[in-house]
Amino acid sequence: MRALILLLALAALPAQGEEVVLGLSQDKVAITATFDGSEILMFGAVKRETPIQSEPPLQVVVTVSGPTGPVTVRRKERRFGIWVNSDAVEVDAAPSFYAVATSAPFSEVLSNVEDQRHKVSIPRAIRSVGAPMNVSDAQAFTEAVIRIRKSEGLYQLLEGAVQFDQQTLFRTSISMPANLTEGNYPMRIFLTRDGKIVSQFDSVIDVNKVGLERWLFDLSRQKPLWYGLMSLAIAIAAGWLASAAFQLFRRT
Repeated sequence: MRALILLLALAALPAQGEEVVLGLSQDKVAITATFDGSEILMFGAVKRETPIQSEPPLQVVVTVSGPTGPVTVRRKERRFGIWVNSDAVEVDAAPSFYAVATSAPFSEVLSNVEDQRHKVSIPRAIRSVGAPMNVSDAQAFTEAVIRIRKSEGLYQLLEGAVQFDQQTLFRTSISMPANLTEGNYPMRIFLTRDGKIVSQFDSVIDVNKVGLERWLFDLSRQKPLWYGLMSLAIAIAAGWLASAAFQLFRRT
């Protein structure tokens, strides 16, 4: 009798919902002396144990975030014909790189409540707690960070960039510029329906300097005196070679 009750209780439980199964073209990015950017291809599928629910449709959101740190933003004003720094606000935490790719317009795939909870959109990924009392429009400084980093390719909003086939297979690519910061880049995949998150998958992309770039970076941090002397020697040698070449050119 107890076994029968247990079986009936298990049968009454809801079936497992949709889950993400993800693949990456690469999970490591190597920064070399000739590094000019990289493109990460993401492809995956929706794992489900129930028939596809067509209405409302399932959507996909992908985010990739770089190392986070404080940013000081200064406002310039023209005084007596000279541009000078006036107000300054420190944004508590802003990702060095942040990309959001969606399968539809952002406002359709994620509600404002879910965005606040999971910090998915670019403005929500930036944390700015307080500002000096004499600064009345502190939000403008956060907007300036977003505007500048968008122009540098470091902040990207890619609406409709996720191709979602038959509510099952999805793929997208995110371009990472050459001016990347070294570190771990958390990646999040959200499945949403009617603006609500139904599943989430997390992974990490490693971005590290290698080769000559790695050696120079470590030398500058661990042995700054030797790094400075080497830089000075290279500069002197380069100047001498340029002078010798110029003298040789004049003689001929």
